[in-house]
Amino acid sequence: MTSQQSEQPITYASAGVDVEAGDRAVELMKASVRSATRPEVLGGLGGFAGLFDASAIARMTRPVLATSTDGVGTKVAIAQAMDVHETIGYDLVGMVVDDIVVCGAEPLFMTDYIATGSVVPERIASVVAGIADACHAAGVALVGGETAEHPGLLDPDEYDVAGAATGVVEYADLLGPERVVAGDVVLALGSSGLHSNGYSLVRRVVDHAGWTLDRHVPELGRTLGEELLEPTRVYTKDLLALIRTDGIDVHAMSHVTGGGLAANLARVLPPGLLATVDRGSWLPAPVFGLVRDLGHVPVSDLERTLNMGVGFAVVLPEAQADHAMDVLRGRGLAAWVLGHVRDLDGPAATGTPGGSAADSSGEVVRGAKGVDGGAVKVVGRHPR
Repeated sequence: MTSQQSEQPITYASAGVDVEAGDRAVELMKASVRSATRPEVLGGLGGFAGLFDASAIARMTRPVLATSTDGVGTKVAIAQAMDVHETIGYDLVGMVVDDIVVCGAEPLFMTDYIATGSVVPERIASVVAGIADACHAAGVALVGGETAEHPGLLDPDEYDVAGAATGVVEYADLLGPERVVAGDVVLALGSSGLHSNGYSLVRRVVDHAGWTLDRHVPELGRTLGEELLEPTRVYTKDLLALIRTDGIDVHAMSHVTGGGLAANLARVLPPGLLATVDRGSWLPAPVFGLVRDLGHVPVSDLERTLNMGVGFAVVLPEAQADHAMDVLRGRGLAAWVLGHVRDLDGPAATGTPGGSAADSSGEVVRGAKGVDGGAVKVVGRHPR
């Protein structure tokens, strides 16, 4: 090492961290964050912690806090390739807050975390703008976040996002397997597309086919990239409205994310019950068939990976199904009868949790992600 080299000072900036860029990003995101608030929020940006007045919670009989954390997986690679980032922020909120509403809780506030190789203020502000838009749509306050610059760990144009949210529900109003009984009906709520799961499969299929993201796909009516960046639908306000509707007694709900419809529905059913789901009740959007055909993906693998057009499942008494569908459709959601719940018998009754067993009419999926739950059988074929 020469004396001239030894005299060169090493600074945080020369190590790859631009503090001033981080400050500019905060300035650019302030207006967005202000739009994602609630009356209970105390203070503003810049504090060491986000503050939320819990007085209303204290007046509840037996408040139960619900919390969830998630990311958007490799969908960020599509956003980075297209240099479109706001939709990723919207996706993040949907993946987090809609997990909380599954148990009947109202999500209250959220924080986000963005790690990037190099802080580009406009890009970070765009991601946060999407987060704020979705928080506003869900009635959730964005009370804080962190942007971390990781030079050497991530490339300059790379980033990843994660978020966490907290909600609350009265203990007596908790939804879940304990409420589900034989004779209940399962309603489906349509997804907006792929949402934010299965993108490792999708990206591999697209790469294998040699397709580019700017390719116009007639059956999609837009470019491939635009389809793949379609934001995850946020169901929170719609589902809370359904739960609070007089004459409707929701028993359980399932957010159809990683693992697909059958596995996620099985998580909210009690042992000893089986939900039979009929593929003939809906036609998946063209993007699902496109992934299947381009990659010659087996249907079983496709259904274990993608939502196949069903973003949420709601379990409730059959006599209330029409009323519930009227409420959901009135809020602009596609809703239909997906299947029915009955007592489980036969070989599948003793199957392995998280696995599957065969009965005379097809595969039965039991439990998922460590849950010793009920079982789901998907039958029939989608309309053509």
